[in-house]
Amino acid sequence: MNSYHADFHVHIGRSLGKPVKIAAGSKLTLDNLLYHSAFVKGLDVVTVIDGVCDNVLTEVKQKMDQGDLIPVNGGGLMYRDRLLVILGSEIELAGPHGGAAHFGCWFPDVESASDFNTWLQTVQKNTSLSSQRARTDAATLLEETHTRGGLFVIHHAFTPFKGILGRCVSRIEDFLDPALVDALELGLSADTLMADRLSELANFTFITNSDAHGLDNIAREYNRISMKRPSFNEVRAVLHSVNGRRVEANYGLHPQQGKYYRTRCRHCDTVVSSADDTCLCGNDKGHVYGVWDRLEEISDLAAAVHPKHRPPYIHHVPLRDIPGLGPRGYQKLMAAFGTELAVRQRATHSQLTDVLGEHMGQIVARALQGDFTWQVGGAGTYGKLVM
Repeated sequence: MNSYHADFHVHIGRSLGKPVKIAAGSKLTLDNLLYHSAFVKGLDVVTVIDGVCDNVLTEVKQKMDQGDLIPVNGGGLMYRDRLLVILGSEIELAGPHGGAAHFGCWFPDVESASDFNTWLQTVQKNTSLSSQRARTDAATLLEETHTRGGLFVIHHAFTPFKGILGRCVSRIEDFLDPALVDALELGLSADTLMADRLSELANFTFITNSDAHGLDNIAREYNRISMKRPSFNEVRAVLHSVNGRRVEANYGLHPQQGKYYRTRCRHCDTVVSSADDTCLCGNDKGHVYGVWDRLEEISDLAAAVHPKHRPPYIHHVPLRDIPGLGPRGYQKLMAAFGTELAVRQRATHSQLTDVLGEHMGQIVARALQGDFTWQVGGAGTYGKLVM
């Protein structure tokens, strides 16, 4: 088996000059996504989660005609002999008791992705945009995905707006059949220690992905996976731990850095104990329920119980979030190590000080080692490192 690094959730901002993911940056085009994933971030696998949207699908086909994306035996597309590309779609479904949740549907080839797009046109108003509400139910979406050879993933399971467990349902089984789910994405404000306080999640494969809406955020969370070669079928085997394929490790933000970690007042940014509480500032509206607080409410275990198949969760800090590391220092690191993942995983303390100087090298080394405290995130504001 070989080890690969994968980010299975990256959005597209614009395609063929038109918007795709409304909240994503205009520089997050298909060209830039592919190049940055492979040669700046250092990934081996990426899921273009808007790959089934109309214009993105057209661009993908154009790149195939040009030889920039080549079909892989076993599924997926290869970019410049460097990056396995999986085409996906993020779909919103209404919850059974209100609210809504996002799900990822990944496909093995452009034909199955195109066929899924054709079906989506019968249940969505605008298939050129990402993350649109589908006028269907979870059982149908699961069937339409799996009958095309696809994989079905729960996205950012605990976030307060579009997470299935955020404020939609308290148990996965209240929304869909857990046995039909191929993987569960933890999201930026949760980690394994938090999620494994829910006993119903013991059989799920956890994945950690960036949900990137901008180029810099690609691979802010990612996975190290073990498989024989890069292909869609091998990824499928990874998610189901078949014949030695597996998720070796989840790499993710410290949950405190996530923008939905604690319940906070939108008005004054104070942490409040409940989404229904009145803040000391007098504001009794606009609180955003935090992931930590939600898990305190719905967890059935006092402490995490990790199943034997659960890989380690390795916390890290994105380079661009390290205080004091400006563009010049960042470029020095890239020139010395090649990619961001190489800096995070292989750079030694002495190498960092050699490249950045004693002061900045010490700061980066401390950040990469987790030697800091947090001003925690919430209500849509990311947490900040305090060093």
